[in-house]
Amino acid sequence: MNGGSRSLSGVSTSLPLDLPQLEPDLARVEAALRQSVTTDDAFLTEVAQSLVIAGGKRIRPVLALAAAYCGAGTASDDVVQGAVAVELVHLGSLYHDDVMDEADTRRGIGTANARYGNFVAIVAGDFCLAKSAQIAASLGVEVSALLGFTIGRLCEGQVGELQTLFNPARPELSYLSSIDGKTASLMSTACRIGAITSGLAREQIDALTVYGQRVGMVFQIVDDILDLVATDEELGKPAGNDVVEGVYTLPLLRALQDPAVGDELLAMIGGPVERSAVDQIRKLVRASSGVESAVHDARRFADEARAAMDTLPAGPARNELAGFGHLLIDRLPPL
Repeated sequence: MNGGSRSLSGVSTSLPLDLPQLEPDLARVEAALRQSVTTDDAFLTEVAQSLVIAGGKRIRPVLALAAAYCGAGTASDDVVQGAVAVELVHLGSLYHDDVMDEADTRRGIGTANARYGNFVAIVAGDFCLAKSAQIAASLGVEVSALLGFTIGRLCEGQVGELQTLFNPARPELSYLSSIDGKTASLMSTACRIGAITSGLAREQIDALTVYGQRVGMVFQIVDDILDLVATDEELGKPAGNDVVEGVYTLPLLRALQDPAVGDELLAMIGGPVERSAVDQIRKLVRASSGVESAVHDARRFADEARAAMDTLPAGPARNELAGFGHLLIDRLPPL
């Protein structure tokens, strides 16, 4: 595996930041992650490990580790455990998301709810959250309280999204608040935990917390753009799924404001749509100014993320993190 690879496809094949210590430290995280959901009950272990084994980008552990590198340049065992705790929260939320979405596959394998039923999948998600809390408690009161607060923010963001399903008049503030809760808050916490467990100064901990929030906003806006402009093959899942589920994201909301396509687009949404109509909706969004406008907002958050790194010590970790938000945007296919 090349530490300089800039693909974000998965932890097993590429790394998003060019930091030589990241690969071996992610291997430590991976081993600890699998161990954290190993129990005496073989069935629960099988279910709880299913998403761990499936892999993923591991963006949150990457952020925790890279934040730690801004201090000592290495990752202690506490940093690794902090990265595991954050990823367990993410994995727990995925089990629950798949139940809500009635998803059949994730990361190329059958979901826990499809294979074992909704109840088992929910319990597996709860188990991941419980193990995360256990690890966080071992890292101190501040980390434990922070992770508990963040789980609450995830719930608030998700509920906020559910309240606006199929609403073409969804306020942009509602969208931004929702992604701040369901995505940016955990990325911010990943950076903060990495900084805390590596012993950085309080000013630097706070700067990395702001950085993680801004990068999280970029990450989700880019993900929402990809759902409307990328192919099924590029995404590794059906494109346009947000439209099908009635989740109207920033590029779509901006496209509705474009006089060239807004009226036609509005007539096609607002309720359940057939998969056959999704391609036309995506085509209209791509033809509008909505995608470019959303990219502009993502770049603003990326600029703010880069600016937040100014108080951190000079070095490779700071440089890589400072450019990460723009890297996420640059991976978008040509518009």
